[in-house]
Amino acid sequence: MTAPLTPQDDFTEITQLIAAARQRAVQAVNTALIDLYWQVGKIISRKIEQAEWGDGVVAQLAGHLARTQPGLRGFTRSNLFRMRKFYETYQCDEIVAPLVRQLSWSHNIIILNQGKSPEEREFYLRLAIREQWGKRELERQLKSALFERTLLNPAKVSAALSQIYPDALGVFKDSYMVEFLDLPQGHAEVDLHQGLLQRLKDFLIELGRDFCFVGSEYPLQVGGRDFALDLLFFHRGLNCLVAIELKVGRFELEYLGKLGFYLEALDRDVKKPHEQPAIGVLLCASKDNEVVEYALSRSLSPALIAEYQTQLPDKALLQAKLHEFYILNAPDGNTGEEA
Repeated sequence: MTAPLTPQDDFTEITQLIAAARQRAVQAVNTALIDLYWQVGKIISRKIEQAEWGDGVVAQLAGHLARTQPGLRGFTRSNLFRMRKFYETYQCDEIVAPLVRQLSWSHNIIILNQGKSPEEREFYLRLAIREQWGKRELERQLKSALFERTLLNPAKVSAALSQIYPDALGVFKDSYMVEFLDLPQGHAEVDLHQGLLQRLKDFLIELGRDFCFVGSEYPLQVGGRDFALDLLFFHRGLNCLVAIELKVGRFELEYLGKLGFYLEALDRDVKKPHEQPAIGVLLCASKDNEVVEYALSRSLSPALIAEYQTQLPDKALLQAKLHEFYILNAPDGNTGEEA
């Protein structure tokens, strides 16, 4: 007798095909829309550059489209000027131009308006595509000055981590924003731990798209003794476990030895044969970068030491520091910024 069909088991392949086709259709529509805005911006740019049109003509165009194309949206005077700016910003950039077609118009406008340099815009374009950020998360990352923080303070990783995972600097950060926890001054480790679990979705977004949660207070047993990892994740891209130990104070040297012990236990007793060695992250409230450099220089474990920040940084201050950084590293006077 034939067993009854169960949608979960028997229809999955078809539902996945439908979902994939819908996603391709949405992407195709978005690409066509961005191409349209690009072409409209190109025409407006050419007309204004050749002194055939002025600002008033663009306003007339918006009115004409509103009258003759009832129901047409997105062609207001302000948006037409955005199309012009969009085209003029990326027209000569053969690397970035294809990227803008992979994001929505709203995403593009956020990056276009808030990005201060070609490098910053490309940075957020690539990350928004890779991480599949929504508009809200994109704005949050811009507000948190992720670009400035990444350039000024790259992740502090051990030599072992760099050797085993050459792409690690593109995965991990020197500081992680957890302002969404609303932690009070003088909070305890349990407050941080429980807060991250309660807002796990937000924390996963902050960590990055390829991180998957495995467990909290993950049990390890060595030599008849029981130990517990604060948080355990798996990174799909690196194909490895990622252990995160939380510290509500300043980084201390002994933390690194304990983390190395946990990584050894994970590699021996938890890691599957096809997986890469586990990575350890010490997430501290603060750290002395020179002490961190010394500590990591002789570490044999693939580990890094990062900070968590409970408030968004002063973006203007970081931008000023980045400007100084550009000046110091650009003897030809090219600061990498736009006027």
